[in-house]
Amino acid sequence: MFIPPSKKVATIASTVEAAIPVQLRSDHLLLSKELAREVFGEELNVYLVHYPDRKVLMLARISDKVFKSLHKTSQHMLKNRNLAGDKTIAIHDILIDQQIDRSDRPLSFEFNAALGILSITI
Repeated sequence: MFIPPSKKVATIASTVEAAIPVQLRSDHLLLSKELAREVFGEELNVYLVHYPDRKVLMLARISDKVFKSLHKTSQHMLKNRNLAGDKTIAIHDILIDQQIDRSDRPLSFEFNAALGILSITI
């Protein structure tokens, strides 16, 4: 007999997920809607650079030409993950190329509002 999952389980999972602003999930960066809106506004693409020696990803708005001129960036699509407004960025190529742990986990981050740069420790 199939017993469908209760709605309470889904609510608890989405509440826990929302409490973590930056996560690695299925080879994607998962950003909460609040953080994504603050960092990227309504932009659909972002600049991303990975520094393996510091184990950090740095992200900035696609309109930030200074960031692009200072770093060897790649352009990534900022996708909608759900109707709540959370965003994802596919980074599987970086994880595979740099042999980074691909397990799902919360990630520490720092947002410098003055520079408009989101730094994520990976």
